[in-house]
Amino acid sequence: MKKEIKFSLVYRDMWQSSGKYVPRKDQLATIAPVIVDMGCFDRVETNGGASEQVNLLYGENPNQAVRTFTKTFNDANIKTHMLDRGLNALRMNPVPADVRQWMYKVKHAQGVDITRIFCGLNDPRNIIPSIKWAKQAGMTAQATMCMTYSAVHTAEYYINLAEVLIENGADEICLKDMAGIGRPAMLGTVVRAIKEKHPDIIIQYHGHSGPGFSTASMLEVAKAGCDVLDVAMEPLSWGMVHPDVITIQAMLKDAGFLVKDINMKAYMEARRLTQSFIDDFLGYWIDPRNSKMTSLLVGCGLPGGMMGSLMADLKGIHAAINSNLQKRGEKPLSEDELLVELFDEVKRIWPMLGTPCLVTPFSQYVKNAALMNLFSKSMGEKPFSRMDPAMWGMILGKSGKLPGELAPEIVELAKEKGFEFYTDDPQALYPDELPRFIKEMEELGWDRGKDDEELFEFAMHEKQYREYKSGLAKEQFNKDLLERMEKAQAGTAGAPVKHFTAADKRAILHPDAEAIEAPCGGKVLWDLDFNEKSTAPAHGKHYKEGEWLCAIQGSRGVENIEAFCNGRIVGIEKQQGQVVAKGDVIGWIEADKK
Repeated sequence: MKKEIKFSLVYRDMWQSSGKYVPRKDQLATIAPVIVDMGCFDRVETNGGASEQVNLLYGENPNQAVRTFTKTFNDANIKTHMLDRGLNALRMNPVPADVRQWMYKVKHAQGVDITRIFCGLNDPRNIIPSIKWAKQAGMTAQATMCMTYSAVHTAEYYINLAEVLIENGADEICLKDMAGIGRPAMLGTVVRAIKEKHPDIIIQYHGHSGPGFSTASMLEVAKAGCDVLDVAMEPLSWGMVHPDVITIQAMLKDAGFLVKDINMKAYMEARRLTQSFIDDFLGYWIDPRNSKMTSLLVGCGLPGGMMGSLMADLKGIHAAINSNLQKRGEKPLSEDELLVELFDEVKRIWPMLGTPCLVTPFSQYVKNAALMNLFSKSMGEKPFSRMDPAMWGMILGKSGKLPGELAPEIVELAKEKGFEFYTDDPQALYPDELPRFIKEMEELGWDRGKDDEELFEFAMHEKQYREYKSGLAKEQFNKDLLERMEKAQAGTAGAPVKHFTAADKRAILHPDAEAIEAPCGGKVLWDLDFNEKSTAPAHGKHYKEGEWLCAIQGSRGVENIEAFCNGRIVGIEKQQGQVVAKGDVIGWIEADKK
């Protein structure tokens, strides 16, 4: 009998390995039924990681997005799964235990079936509590091993880790090859060993295509007994992302596995819709470099999805490093030379820092330390002289136990700074906080939401949630979008430079604004000031519902216009004294956020 291999479309990670943001709720609602129609997916990654935080960053409600996206798959009996950072849950820093535990109740209520729990240090203490809490909430607990390639991360290391996770209640095991540098043969050895001892445990493999091992890795783990493979689809497959389902399905079918057929008509429609989301706004945050593979990642082990931010950091410090080198009478470096030096420095210091798996947030910590070392070197300073508190937190054990040993010079540097190493459970450093958020929501009169989902979001992403509620997040996002649109258009070869009009900017910055229409023909009277010149109201002027806004002086007298909501003026189309016809738009008002 043929072994069946199932596919999971990692729609969330496709976006976040390519750029920063994920599609809006309305876009997710549009594409979900098309993904179902493709007929080849038994699972879909719907949320988790940074996806919910970035919803807040662009002024949208992540809870509504999750519920909208999962519903279609729940109805179609397709399992949904989320990415869960263990101790860090859905953010970059540790989360109190009560908030972590609450997350599983909320996410299960929102329609998420499986939580993929990982720790970048592979410290079971950060994973095991989540296994228990997820199962109590009714979710499937998929315990995850971050796969990489080092003297520490051997097949035996992973086989032993899987045993610990299964002994502590894991329903499934995921091999998270986040940088795609796991060697195919070693990955197969790990899967085979787990399956020999635990034949009923479902194993799911997640790999990235950046360094080029991915198709070989998928074939190896399939032959070894893997049950589910994470795949992507165009236009966000390959490059630094994931292999495309078309290629993997054809490869496995040829190798004798049972795989579902792909409805290519639905595939092309999903491809078209995804491209339309890119064209709408998401593409302004996608670095084109992420569409290309590079074997340069094999040596340093950094995840390919970091390349965009890494290159931005490199460009930002390139001039400063060259300036320092020239002052010292040394030859400046080209961008490519600096990139190679950075990769070499990551490779050099990674084992010195305890060999953490290069995945969020530890990949950023190691990359930043390497970059600062290059800067320090250009200044004639000692290495590791510019490490930030987050980096030291990892070194000192406040995020968990490092897989490898710290270099003696790092230990000595910590002692020189008066730092103390921490070896107890890292969760103990972060006391419960839910009562504080409950109290504040009551004081502010904020709704805790269905299944207390708004309470959870506030507790998980406090700063971003406040900015979402105030409207500041939407305002900042729209300004950033406008700047990126203008920059991208100006940089298009052969295209005339477009200067955005006030109307263009208003439409981008205030998409929810409503038109103030003239009820009759006549002259616009925004103001009646007999001592000063009468003018239209200033941008941002606030009005209460029912308050006098302006008037139209027509042939039959003056007709007053009142504000139809509590809100502020965000655009003026007709100035004081201009003649308008009935129905003309004379201005725009944006309602206050509730």
